Amino acid sequence: MTAEDISNSKTKIALVTGGSRGLGRNTALSLAHKGIDVVITYHSNKAEANATVEAIKALGRKAAALQLDTGAIKTFDDFASNLKAALKDNWNSATFNYLINNAGIGIGKPFAETTEADFDTLMNIHFKGVYFLTQNLLPLITDGGRIVNLSSGLARFSFSGYSAYASMKGAIEVLTHYLAKELGPRGIAVNTVAPGAIETDFGGGTVRDNADLNKMIAGLTALGRVGVPDDIGPMIASLLSEDNRWINGQRIEVSGGMFV
Repeated sequence: MTAEDISNSKTKIALVTGGSRGLGRNTALSLAHKGIDVVITYHSNKAEANATVEAIKALGRKAAALQLDTGAIKTFDDFASNLKAALKDNWNSATFNYLINNAGIGIGKPFAETTEADFDTLMNIHFKGVYFLTQNLLPLITDGGRIVNLSSGLARFSFSGYSAYASMKGAIEVLTHYLAKELGPRGIAVNTVAPGAIETDFGGGTVRDNADLNKMIAGLTALGRVGVPDDIGPMIASLLSEDNRWINGQRIEVSGGMFV
């Protein structure tokens, strides 16, 4: 067995921000199905996070949950310390392999009604937080690891009421290109996954619960329906497999063909 074979045989560990619910939870479980251990973060619902950890363990993988407010940049040093301790305690490891920047919220307001506070909240969570959390965790990511940043179909097409949210996602897509370039010498591939409209509780569950909106979006989608979490999590897990190791610096939209 070569050194490369030994390296590839080691347990891989992923960190999924916002992994206790919605697309993050689905991604965490999809990674577990692929034989990857998972650290998830949660904002406030510890019981929900613990339930996700137990679901991952039921699939035969190790898991841990850590509290994190991805918009509170000043807490990132403490989070990194907590993550180091979790890696040591659960895996006897100083590093992890995959970072999935998934955590986020939705604020939907017309441009003329969006406040500076709305803008700052979205920026801190969706762009500034991703920027500096990734920077803070770089020493803990293995060489040859992967980073996936979550964007949105709204960075390509437009729906009224999402100018601030979509602008942050556009910034994430540009950041992904720069990270792919600058982290390339370490063998770290960085890509963007941009989901379309998905039936989750995101944004108050509007896409899931508003029948008229759901039908309208389905009519704009080539495959004739709105997406569900199982359309996204397995795709991200697949992107992180060795089969896709040569994909880097790309924006991959997973929308069923909205507005094609």
